[in-house]
Amino acid sequence: MNQDYIVPNNWSIIEEGFNPESVKSSESLFSIGNGAMGQRANFEEFYSGPTFQGSYIAGVYYPDKTRVGWWKNGYPEYFAKVLNAPNWIGINVFVNDEQIDLFTCTTIGNFKRELNMKEGWLSRSFFATLQNGVQIKVESIRFLSLDIDEVGAIKYSVTPLNYDAKISFTPYLDAGIMNEDTNWDDQFWDVLNIVQEGKQSFVEAKTMKTNFHTCTFMESKLFLNDKEVAVKSVDFKSASYASSKYEKNIKQGDSFIIHKIGGYTVDRNQDRNELISSAKEALKLATDLGFEGLLEMQKEAWAKIWSTSDITIEGDVKAQQGIRFNIFHLNQTYLGKDPLLNIGPKGFTGEKYGGSTYWDTEAYCIPFYMATKDQKVARRLLEYRHAHLEKAIENATKLGFTNGAALYPMVTMNGEECHNEWEITFEEIHRNGAIAFAIYNYHRYTNDYSYIPEKGLEVLIGIARFWQQRATFSSDKEQYMILGVTGPNEYENNINNNWYTNYIAKWCINYALENLEIVKNDYISDYSRIIGKVDITNEELKKWRAVADNMYFPYSEKNDIYLQQDGFLDKELITVSELDSSQRPINQKWSWDRILRSPYIKQADVLQGFYLFEDHFTTEELVRHFDFYEPLTVHESSLSPCVHSIQSAKLDRIEQAYTFYLRTSRLDLDDYNHEVEEGLHITSMAGTWMSIVEGFGGMRIHNNRLTFAPKIPKRWKNYSFKVNFRNQVLKVNISHSETTFELDGLNDLKIVVNGDFVNVTPNVLKTV
Repeated sequence: MNQDYIVPNNWSIIEEGFNPESVKSSESLFSIGNGAMGQRANFEEFYSGPTFQGSYIAGVYYPDKTRVGWWKNGYPEYFAKVLNAPNWIGINVFVNDEQIDLFTCTTIGNFKRELNMKEGWLSRSFFATLQNGVQIKVESIRFLSLDIDEVGAIKYSVTPLNYDAKISFTPYLDAGIMNEDTNWDDQFWDVLNIVQEGKQSFVEAKTMKTNFHTCTFMESKLFLNDKEVAVKSVDFKSASYASSKYEKNIKQGDSFIIHKIGGYTVDRNQDRNELISSAKEALKLATDLGFEGLLEMQKEAWAKIWSTSDITIEGDVKAQQGIRFNIFHLNQTYLGKDPLLNIGPKGFTGEKYGGSTYWDTEAYCIPFYMATKDQKVARRLLEYRHAHLEKAIENATKLGFTNGAALYPMVTMNGEECHNEWEITFEEIHRNGAIAFAIYNYHRYTNDYSYIPEKGLEVLIGIARFWQQRATFSSDKEQYMILGVTGPNEYENNINNNWYTNYIAKWCINYALENLEIVKNDYISDYSRIIGKVDITNEELKKWRAVADNMYFPYSEKNDIYLQQDGFLDKELITVSELDSSQRPINQKWSWDRILRSPYIKQADVLQGFYLFEDHFTTEELVRHFDFYEPLTVHESSLSPCVHSIQSAKLDRIEQAYTFYLRTSRLDLDDYNHEVEEGLHITSMAGTWMSIVEGFGGMRIHNNRLTFAPKIPKRWKNYSFKVNFRNQVLKVNISHSETTFELDGLNDLKIVVNGDFVNVTPNVLKTV
C-alpha cells in the first residue's frame, strides 16, 4: 500500500483536506466518463501546481511514430496514443481581480472532493483566503451525461464571505493542448474553425494523420443565489481558444453561480460537415432540461446500471467501497453502445499503454459484461475482434506467416498492431488464445451458439493456423515446441516453451477442430460459406492435429509440476518473502536484466492456465502448482491478484483469498503499485468482480448448468451479487449461515450448490 487518504464510504470516494502532493493521484481516482468521453478530475479553475490535464474522446487516437534506437523487420510503425482532447471544462475565476488558484491561496479549509458512484457525479467544495484577503466558499459539481453522451454539465458557485466582491467567470474551450505521453512532441490537433454565437462557443478541430473531426462546444448560464441573471459577456478567441467573460459585483454572503454545458460531437458517428449543428442540437436538449433536470436523468441512469451490476458487502466498508469503485469505472468506460469501441486499459483516466484493446478484454472483462448486462454487449465485444480478422491476418503476414494465419495484436485501435516493445509485439502471442477462449466462454455462459457459425469460426480458423505454423518440431524431443515467447509473466522474455502459451495453443487448435465438425454437420450453409472463404484441406487439418496431439509441456518430475518454461529451474528460487521490502516493486528498483534473471513472476502464468482450464486439472494439482508459484509471484501486474484470489477461495484459503481480493479491489485506491497518478487499471477491475462472484461465490458453468460453491470471509456479515444468466437475473445472497437465491425471470432455473441440485422458482426466495 502506498497511500491511505481516501475516506472509507459505501457509495462514494471521498477526499478530505487539500494536499498538493495528492492532486495527480486524485485526478485519476476521481475521473468521470460515460462511454463516449471522459476526463480526469482536473479542477475547473486554474491550478498552477503539478497536475496531469486530461480529457479524452472514445475511439479518437493518433498514430505516434515508433521511436526506437534500432529497427526490426515487422516492427509496428506507430504506437497509438489515446489523445488528450480539447479542454471544455475550464473556467477561469477571479475575485477582485485575483485568480482563484488553490496552489497559491493563503489558507484552504474544509476541502472535500466526492465521487458519488451511486448517482454518477463529482463534487468539490472548499473555503479559501486569497492573497488579497478575500475569503470565499467554492462549490462545484459536474458529471458526464449517460443519456446525452455528447454532453457534460458543471455547476460552479463562488460565495464571498468577508467582503462584497467583484467576481468574474471566464468559461473557455482550449484546443491548444498536448499529450503527457508523446514520442516526438508532435502537435496532434489542427484547429479548423472557431465560432461564437451568443452564449455558445464551438471549436472545430481534426487530428493529424488519423483525420478525426471533432467539435468541442459550450454554453453558459449565470445565476445569483439560484436565480438566473443576465450578464453581458466579453468574448475572446484566438487560433485555438475561445472564451466568454462574465463579471458581476456580488454582496458578501451571496453566491454567484455558473452552469456550463459542454462536450464533443465527433465524425465517428456524425457527418463531419454537421458537427456544429449536431452540437447545437445537443446543447438544446441539455439546456432545455437544465442542470438539475440533467442531474436527475443521470441518477436514474445510474440506478438502472446498479440494479443489475451492484455487489453488496455488509460489515467491511473498505471492501464494499473497493468493489463499487471497480464496477463504477468499468461502466464509465464501456457501456456496449458502440460496436467500434472496446475497453482501454486506462479508460478515460490517463494515456499510459495507448491503444483501446488488449487481451484483458477477452480474459477478464467479458465475464463481467456477460453477467451484468444483456448478452448482446458481450457478443459485441466478440464481433469487434471478428471485424478485425483481416487486420490480424495482415499482422501475421508481416511476420512471415501464410495461408490466412491470424495474429491478433497485443495493442490496437483499428486491428493493426501498435505496441512498440519487441518482447510484447513479437513474443506475447498468447493473446491469440484469450480471444479464442472468449468465444468458448461466451457460448458456455449464454448457450448462444449462433456467433460461432456466423462469425466466430473464421476467427478460430485463423488462430489455429497461426499456432500450427508457429510451432516448431524438435527432432530431439520428437514433439512440437513454441520458441522465443513471453508468457503472461512479462518478467521472462524470449523464453522457450512457456507452459501457458503451449497449453492454450493446443487447446485453440482442438477447439477449432471441434467447431469445424459441429458447423459442418449442423450449419451446412454457414460451413459452405466459410470453407469457400478459407479453403481448408484435409491435409492442413492433419497438420493441426499433429501439433495439438504432440505438443511439448515442460515438466519437473522432482517437483511434480509443470514448469513455467524450459529453464525455470535454472534460476535461484528465492521466494518473495525473502526479498527486502526496500526492493519492491522490483520493476521500479531493479534493472531489466536483473528482473529477467530472477525467479520473480509478475502475474499468474501457469496459474492463469489453471484458472482458464480449471476442469482439466485436479484440486491436488492446483495445490501443488499454487504452492510452488505463488511464493515467487510479486503481483506487479494488476491482472495477478484476482486470479490468485479465485484460486485461494477454491482451495478454502479464505484469508489469503481475502487479502488478494483487497489488493485487486483497492489496487488504485491504495496505490499498491506506486503509479496511480498515471491513470487507473480499468481492465483489471473486472477481475475484482470475478474475485467475488467466481472466487467467494464459487460460480462456474458445469455441464451446461450454473453452479455455486459459496464461501465468505470472516470479516463480512454477508454479501450479494446478481448475474444475468441466459436472460434471467439471479440474485445470490451469502451469509455465514445460509445462501439464498432469488430469480427474476419467467422459468424455473435448475442450479447446483455445493454439489446438490437446487430448483429456483421465479419470485420465490430459495434458501440453501
